[in-house]
Amino acid sequence: MTMRICSLLPSGTEILYSLGLGDQVVAVTHECDYPPETAQKPKITEDLTDHERMTSVEIDHHVSSNIGRHGTIYRLKEDLLETLKPDLIVTQELCEVCAVSYKEVQQAARVLEGQTRIVSLEPNTLDEMLETILMVGELTGRQDQAVKKVQELKERLQHVRERVRDRQRPRVYAMEWLDPPFSAGHWVPEMVEIAGGHEVLGKAGMKSERITPERILEAQPEIIVLMPCGFSLERTIEEYRRTKFLPRWAGHLYAVDGSSYFNRSGPRLIDGVEILSEIFHPDQGVNRVREPNRNFKRLS
Repeated sequence: MTMRICSLLPSGTEILYSLGLGDQVVAVTHECDYPPETAQKPKITEDLTDHERMTSVEIDHHVSSNIGRHGTIYRLKEDLLETLKPDLIVTQELCEVCAVSYKEVQQAARVLEGQTRIVSLEPNTLDEMLETILMVGELTGRQDQAVKKVQELKERLQHVRERVRDRQRPRVYAMEWLDPPFSAGHWVPEMVEIAGGHEVLGKAGMKSERITPERILEAQPEIIVLMPCGFSLERTIEEYRRTKFLPRWAGHLYAVDGSSYFNRSGPRLIDGVEILSEIFHPDQGVNRVREPNRNFKRLS
């Protein structure tokens, strides 16, 4: 089966490539940066603002105000979509901040005269993420590859569970945004638990929440992991250095590459679990994360 596939979601792009479908992907989003080959693909979306020059507070204000007025902070290049005439569009409805709005995708696809199928990936947990890989495999005729990939990822998760079994679990706060602070949601609290920690603020399978510094201090986390949504490790460290960060808190602070390993609901979430395991239990490292010092950094 050969298809023309348009991915409107970075995690969807990662899933497609993990199943060997890269040659059938005809367009990706402006945020799709993995695997590196995606750089050669046409970009079907664009950001309506330059977040690179904004602080966490400014980004939060901009996103909140624009989502409320327009329903999206991205633009879909409808003329390019019409030209490419994809057989399959991979998108999502889960998060208004993560991708072009689903309604906009549906409206744009009408010009394709019903020839295009739209699939929305909606995982809230790790198991549901694995199920989306199987679903994409079924839709694209790559069922065998999808089953093999899911089995491989499950084995890696089980390996982490076994390595941290019976270990003392540190109290952890996975911080999904720095200013204002947000708790982590969806699959992240589950990732923390599998990695051998105890998430004290995030709720598994639920949306992330804005919280107060006082609530963070009351939860008494021993470890805080900075993983702001959409930020690289370097950008996270930069943002931390210009943020007044919990002056009354004393504990271990780490920064990770949230964009690559924690925010996107794709196969690299398993890498994220392995990274957390190295942070929580360094003497029980899973020996799978390549060059771990490049994947996280201890800040205090």
